[in-house]
Amino acid sequence: MNDLNTTLFLLINHFARNSGWLHGAAVQYASYGLVLFAALLLCGWWSARIRPNTEAMTAALWAPIGMLVALGVNQLAVAAVAEPRPYAVLDHPLLLVAPTVDPAFPSDHAVMAGAVAAGLWMVSRRVGGVATVAAVLMATARVYVGAHWPGDVLAGLVLGAVVTLIGYRLVCRLLAALVGRLTATVLRPLLTTMPDAGSAVVS
Repeated sequence: MNDLNTTLFLLINHFARNSGWLHGAAVQYASYGLVLFAALLLCGWWSARIRPNTEAMTAALWAPIGMLVALGVNQLAVAAVAEPRPYAVLDHPLLLVAPTVDPAFPSDHAVMAGAVAAGLWMVSRRVGGVATVAAVLMATARVYVGAHWPGDVLAGLVLGAVVTLIGYRLVCRLLAALVGRLTATVLRPLLTTMPDAGSAVVS
């Protein structure tokens, strides 16, 4: 644990002690805010359907897969580092959520948020921008409620984004080919709103 990490946590924790009006919203978002990211993934999929090519849909399908891959990679990092939570180390910090015994670094919530934000940037800048703001707020909220060190959430955001982006580079061709095949099946309406050129009647 480095001094900067501790200092930043204590500053945020001090602010939390003096901003009781924010506790309710922070706890709700830190605990249940991942629902918003699920909704943003749906928005990304919906916006990809109206694109004239398969690139956006390929990225939209990868976004949730990339999030799960990033979360899996994170479990290895969590087990390897085994960093204790702030409330297990510091004397009586403010804790607004129920304590847990699992290690802190990197933050699962931040990993998922960072992965979704990175994935959605490849689908739509607008949706990706909203997801990025939501991810930063999630990371901040997890520190504000006392569940994580600042370094936990920063590492989580970076890890989630990097795994998602690298993973997409590795599988995009295979996934694009799969999307192309699926658009020729009964699943086409789920993948695109564009008319099927092959079914057009030539006069």
